[in-house]
Amino acid sequence: MSPRIEGHALPAGSPPPPGFKPLGTTGLWCHPLGFGCYRVEEDEPSHEAALRAYLERGGNLIDTSANYTDGGAERTIGRVLRETDRSAVILVTKAGYIQGDNMRLAQSRNFPEVVRYGPGLWHCIHPEFLATQIERSRERMGVATLDVLLLHNPEYFLMACAKRSITTADHEEFYRRIREAFAFLETQVAAGVIRFYGISSNHFPLSADDPTHVSLARCLAQAESVTPNHHFRVVQFPLNLLETGAVTEINNDDLTPLEFCATHGLGTLANRPLNAFARQRLVRLADFIPPGSQMVLDDLSQRLSPLRDHEALLVADFGLPLMSGKGLADWLLQLAPRLDSPLVWEQNAYRLVIAPVQQWLGQLAPPSRQKAAFQSWRERFIELANDALACVAHFAAAQAQPQSDEIRQRLRAFGYADDGQTLSQMAINTLRSLPNLSCVLVGMRQEAYVTDALGVLDLPPVDGVSILRQSATIQLQAAAP
Repeated sequence: MSPRIEGHALPAGSPPPPGFKPLGTTGLWCHPLGFGCYRVEEDEPSHEAALRAYLERGGNLIDTSANYTDGGAERTIGRVLRETDRSAVILVTKAGYIQGDNMRLAQSRNFPEVVRYGPGLWHCIHPEFLATQIERSRERMGVATLDVLLLHNPEYFLMACAKRSITTADHEEFYRRIREAFAFLETQVAAGVIRFYGISSNHFPLSADDPTHVSLARCLAQAESVTPNHHFRVVQFPLNLLETGAVTEINNDDLTPLEFCATHGLGTLANRPLNAFARQRLVRLADFIPPGSQMVLDDLSQRLSPLRDHEALLVADFGLPLMSGKGLADWLLQLAPRLDSPLVWEQNAYRLVIAPVQQWLGQLAPPSRQKAAFQSWRERFIELANDALACVAHFAAAQAQPQSDEIRQRLRAFGYADDGQTLSQMAINTLRSLPNLSCVLVGMRQEAYVTDALGVLDLPPVDGVSILRQSATIQLQAAAP
């Protein structure tokens, strides 16, 4: 049997596969791109197919969380792992959120030190709660041992304190809780339940002056106070073209987060490589339509003409009213100018369009002698309506493309020679080129996304540090509405 990468270690004397990176000092070697399971649904076959495609094409790191789709992501992973060599996969999961099923558990168990951050959103890293999460994650994925367990955004404690006025005592309590969690996780390592642990925090890259900043140095100190031979070895943080703090913010012993991790042997996982937040607004770092192309409202109106003409037959042939008195085609044209991105359309399509259409169709009552003809009209209407929804989705995508084009032009000005690459590939390649970053976690819920992301491996590396430092100076401009 030829040597192969294994999640637990490389075979003795075997070199790592080309392009693989060490996960800090864990002894594990990981694919430079990991499969991020945020929003992976257990009842969506395409998501499971995408995960299988990632593994079949050489990927070996899966990142998930107990709260991703309320445990559905972990159950999907479990189905795939039953047909996969477990030793070939590095399995990373996270714990801390209390939502959905965990909310029902917490309400029945009354765990200590729960942060009640908001309605439907609690958080906890107390050992009693972590114990339930580890057991549930192992059961959902059907594994005896978790390779890495991360505390999932423990900064909720600090954020809750900041709602009033955060104090030095609050910070001391925060790191005390981190230490107690680490002490418990060391017992889980000793029991063989997990192999390594760490923290996933959106606040590692923040300025040290921010009262909710999470200090890597102080977290490491907590682990060292538990035992010199601690297993705190992996951290996760957001990093992308517009949120560059992990590379540019000096906030730990005169080092950036990425430099600090490299100095202390911590494996590093970057999340949100394609979903950037700037000015409290989500910016998707991807192409939505071919770069440079556009679609205006007149184009959409023309594409909706078949639907509009068919709707007119409802009044002329059956004497029945149009939806909302104006018809679906005209309603979509009225709605379209408010759609400035595919995400806005995705979040509002059901509430604003699909549900009202279904309700309206259910209320239509044609004369009994025309039922057969009406059924034919109805079937054609549904076909045209679905075509119209696709046109609106394309229109919404077109509204976001100019921003993507702008970001691409800025990357070129920073020295990135893209040679026809997609913007998502440029964004991912910038991060995977960073020498001290172990793995870029990419959401790949469709096989096409797997193909696009893994295509980065065939691209020449770029000077990621230089590009991100330059990008940091213009991130708000690039993200402006």
